[in-house]
Amino acid sequence: MRQGTEWEPKLVGFLCKWCSYAGADLAGTSRKKYPANIRIIKVPCSGRVDPLFILKALRLGFDGVLVSGCHPGECHYQTGNYRARRRVAITKKFLEYVGIEPQRVQASWVSASEGGKFTEVVAEVTKGLKEIGPNQLFSQERQGDGTKAT
Repeated sequence: MRQGTEWEPKLVGFLCKWCSYAGADLAGTSRKKYPANIRIIKVPCSGRVDPLFILKALRLGFDGVLVSGCHPGECHYQTGNYRARRRVAITKKFLEYVGIEPQRVQASWVSASEGGKFTEVVAEVTKGLKEIGPNQLFSQERQGDGTKAT
């Protein structure tokens, strides 16, 4: 990090293509402001986000993960968002068990018409990550011996 620059968290977002991704698109086309910290990955359904995707993102150096999909009861695949909610809860318990802050993983429900809500969620998650601080998972592997975490 250069002198005089403040640390900014890196966030990856797994967004359901039907609702949350469309909400993010609406936020962009409406020129809503939100932190540029998020890297978006469009998934068919939030229920398709495997806990291993979350762990891999943290291992690659992202400071946090956001899983976002349709509101409960409104999933295009009937129960995908319920599956996502359970997976995120279990993943957070696992992270806590292994000594990683469970707050690094968040779930939200944003519909296609809620561009404003998407901006609020990203801002809130980014603020929470700033409070937690940088992800130190595998930091020795990334910095100490010059090898890259994969």
